[in-house]
Amino acid sequence: MPTYRFIKKAGGKTLNQIISLYKNQGWWQRGDTPELAANIVKNSHCFLLALEQGRVIGMGRAISDRAGDAYIQDITVLRERRSRGTGSAIVRKIKSRLKADGIKWIGLIAQNNSRNFYRKLGFKVITRSHPMMLNSNHV
Repeated sequence: MPTYRFIKKAGGKTLNQIISLYKNQGWWQRGDTPELAANIVKNSHCFLLALEQGRVIGMGRAISDRAGDAYIQDITVLRERRSRGTGSAIVRKIKSRLKADGIKWIGLIAQNNSRNFYRKLGFKVITRSHPMMLNSNHV
């Protein structure tokens, strides 16, 4: 059974495990550095780890204006630990934290056929809206 912990900084072994999760999801680009990952953790509204016996098996975070809006992102769990409720627990705990912090609007982008996963957690498709990004992943 995983334990969950919000963190504001990560270094050493924990940072390396976070980077491994980013790599496993294909979110780590050539040229990305451990400093980038450390700043992602530090500058997120909240960053949550799922841990089993001290090993990072999942993560998620939220970015926010800290006044009214937030986006949940980077939800992932190691493949061999999926379908056990860990991802759902990560999302629920981040939602609770954001609500406790006074955030009233919480959004996310459901990628890779994850729409039903997020629907079960209370999210709905925003009609007449389309996620967009600049032509490349990195400016």
